[in-house]
Amino acid sequence: MNVIDQLIKHNDAYVAGHGHRELPTRPQLHLAVLTCMDSRLDLFGALGLDLGEAHLIRNAGGLATDDAIRSLLLSQHLLGTQSIMVIHHSRCGLETFKEEALQSELESTFGQRAPFVLGGYDDVDESVRETVRALRASAFVNSTDIRGFVFNVDDGDLREISLEALEASS
Repeated sequence: MNVIDQLIKHNDAYVAGHGHRELPTRPQLHLAVLTCMDSRLDLFGALGLDLGEAHLIRNAGGLATDDAIRSLLLSQHLLGTQSIMVIHHSRCGLETFKEEALQSELESTFGQRAPFVLGGYDDVDESVRETVRALRASAFVNSTDIRGFVFNVDDGDLREISLEALEASS
């Protein structure tokens, strides 16, 4: 049995014990979280979230990509979210490469560079600030309540990132 078959079997057991409950489409906490796709981030557990309370928007690095901004636009405009948490994390895979070097490697392998930014970085705190800065600069995101954090994948600690340097440059 392959991994997908195992997950489908798990879903059968989940459905049997789940019971029927109709959750509202709008997140109850009016919260959207932009975070990384990393499988070590259990944000439901770490933040005490339950189903139906927040939108989790995930991509490699939790960056403010066009698609992340698209998702936040829909989350806010159509589904009433007001606050945004940006959560990056320790030991992220994006810290393991240099943008230009990987783009060159992709060009050698595939005959072309990726048509998008891959997002490599050296400083996770600064990456959080850059993501918050990009969201605040977007005409499509309500930037009233955006805060940035780093999640420690080893102990689960959530550390807020000071945005003072960001606000001073705005």
